[in-house]
Amino acid sequence: MKVIDIINSKVAPFPSLEFVPPLKGSDISKLYKALEPFMEFKPPFINMTCHRDETTYMEQSDGTYVRHTLTKRPGTVAIAAAVMKRFPIEVVPHIICGGTDKYRIENELIDLNFLDIQNVMALRGEKAIYQKHYTPEKDEYSHSDELVAQIKALNEGKYLDCTLKESIPTNFCIGVAGYPEKHLEAPNMESDIDNLKKKVDAGAEYIITQMFFDNQKFFDYVTLCRKKGITVPIIPGLKPLSSVKHLTMLPQTFAIDMPQTLVSEVLKCRTEDDVYNLGIAWCTAQSKELIANDAPAVHYYTMGKGENVKKVLKNVF
Repeated sequence: MKVIDIINSKVAPFPSLEFVPPLKGSDISKLYKALEPFMEFKPPFINMTCHRDETTYMEQSDGTYVRHTLTKRPGTVAIAAAVMKRFPIEVVPHIICGGTDKYRIENELIDLNFLDIQNVMALRGEKAIYQKHYTPEKDEYSHSDELVAQIKALNEGKYLDCTLKESIPTNFCIGVAGYPEKHLEAPNMESDIDNLKKKVDAGAEYIITQMFFDNQKFFDYVTLCRKKGITVPIIPGLKPLSSVKHLTMLPQTFAIDMPQTLVSEVLKCRTEDDVYNLGIAWCTAQSKELIANDAPAVHYYTMGKGENVKKVLKNVF
């Protein structure tokens, strides 16, 4: 079932979740064990992240260096199929264009279509570790609206090989990311929302936001989006704060702000357990307020540690 159909058919708000694939060489049973505790909440879909290959330079015996490409995590095609076989749930694989050319993207989409996976999340992805700024290489896209356009074209039966005759259209529902505190590369919020509208105009059917800790920023963001003519559903994304170090790590990593009220409360905590419990309480309050203000769902970033998210879900759903 398509995510947009799930959103439109649900009477009450629901939780969705994001998980990280296991490391290469690991066992998928670890992912199953991470997912199992959430099944009682009946999330209709989960997102599965995708990570670009990493590049390293290895020194040779003659003192020269050779560039090697390392894949740290398996691709999402097999993982999505395995999870959907194991659990009664839709899986939304992340498709990234950073570090992946359009031909490889098309092949991945064809594989997903053969498996009857109807949902994808279209993202640009991060810059390579050797790049100062995101720079597309040959046959790579500069922006995710170009990726959305490629997926939409496939849905219309338009493949990269224009010589194909009677090609079968795919059937993907396309989600994209939004940034209530703007993308770190955007010069201002207005230009960031203009870029979001390009993704929607290209074919995106719903938006899931980056995490935030101040609900007012989400409400303001939705208002700005609607004024720009963006009418698709916008699902807020949340993560419970769980450690004092998150006060600095999360803003640095995701270009977000921490509200001073939360910072003050964290600094009053005597132990890490106190911070952990405060994070659950804060995320619970955020979730309830978002739902009371007509959020169609709440999306939770587990980031490999889901026990606190489970406690939030128990409090909210």
